[in-house]
Amino acid sequence: MTARQRRGRTLGALVGIALAVVVGVMIASVHHAAGELPLSDASVIREQAQAKHLDPALIAAVIDAETKFEPRTSSAGAEGLMQIEPATAEFLAKLSGGYSFTTSDLETPSVNVAYGSYYLRYLLEHYEGNEMLAVAAYNAGLANVDKWVAKAHAEGRRLTVSAIPFSQTRAYVQRVLEAQREYRATYAKQLGLN
Repeated sequence: MTARQRRGRTLGALVGIALAVVVGVMIASVHHAAGELPLSDASVIREQAQAKHLDPALIAAVIDAETKFEPRTSSAGAEGLMQIEPATAEFLAKLSGGYSFTTSDLETPSVNVAYGSYYLRYLLEHYEGNEMLAVAAYNAGLANVDKWVAKAHAEGRRLTVSAIPFSQTRAYVQRVLEAQREYRATYAKQLGLN
């Protein structure tokens, strides 16, 4: 084999590798653009859903909206998969009878999902099972949603998603409720729904 033939083969191999990388990136982009849902810690989600009498798809949808299953600390100090603020976690620890809470606990997925699930259950009880209101309060806070509900009630109507005053919360609620349906359809087995 001549030097020219070896260079040609090497160039051909490099072009083939580059093409494979480009195609792989394009496929990954298409899957991401198509809205493939991430899911991790499914056993933790199933466990907490059962313990807190929650729809596991709702927990997964909140995690998806909060962090896309990539735990981090927000600029506001919220931590972990479900973005629990330390003050909220301390409140929940006291409410649930816990006494040994430390902020670093929120970095552990099982602890974080337990606190986030407990908070979702608390909000659902507060809003008599209304998932839309509970999800809105998870994002905007209980005081804001209580105020919106009271105003709507005083005007003789119910608060709807489209009437949520905060555009960020309105979009968040829509995203979570849609993702909940998608998680039910896509991950029914993994979430223990069938």
